[in-house]
Amino acid sequence: MKVALMLTCINDALFPDTGKAVVRLLRRLGVDVDFPTAQTCCGQPMINTGYLDEAVPVVRQWVSAFEGYDAIVVPSGSCAGAVRHQHGLVARRAGDPALERAVTETGPRAYELTEFLVDVLGVEDVGAYFPHRVTYHPTCHSLRMLGVGDRPARLLSHVRGIRLVELPAAEECCGFGGTFAVKNAETSVSMGSDKVRHARDTGAEVLVAGDNSCLMHLGGLLSREHAGMRVMHLAEVLASTEAS
Repeated sequence: MKVALMLTCINDALFPDTGKAVVRLLRRLGVDVDFPTAQTCCGQPMINTGYLDEAVPVVRQWVSAFEGYDAIVVPSGSCAGAVRHQHGLVARRAGDPALERAVTETGPRAYELTEFLVDVLGVEDVGAYFPHRVTYHPTCHSLRMLGVGDRPARLLSHVRGIRLVELPAAEECCGFGGTFAVKNAETSVSMGSDKVRHARDTGAEVLVAGDNSCLMHLGGLLSREHAGMRVMHLAEVLASTEAS
């Protein structure tokens, strides 16, 4: 199976350790993963803001970078959701049958990380060790657009040493929402503060999620509150071992 890593823009620019963690994890599981250097943004920021015409060349570039792969692993529910559900909108808007065909072929091969681990590789115990009290926030796109369900919880439950505690009101949005946080800052902060309060109520040391965009928002709020709780991408927890 030919597998590629779609790192995502925010991970490439701000959270490169997440990408490194995905590579370590997949190699530990016997997967030889490629990193196509031609990859750029998936176009989600433009699409969400209504700039579908401007997103057309971005989607073309994405398809070109990832064509020929059997699976594309994405450590982000929002970006995986954009590829699977929004690229088709852009291609139809462009009126380009060739792009529509390419999107139809390539999009379904994009898997959010937990989907790839559980559904494609068929594993739930990835050999991780993380001796900390952890609570998990299911991000909106992974929960509602992709329907990842309990896959992340199943993977975390097999991590050795972990103490996984349920997050109250877990399915509520954290308030980030990409440009929503910019256009509606006060509402975004209020929603994030609710999520942070619930996380602190668990007594967890670490707040984990599958999207660094949400963790950036929540981590900033936790930092300003001097909460003593850190945030980590799920991939980094699953990549951890006793040796590390």
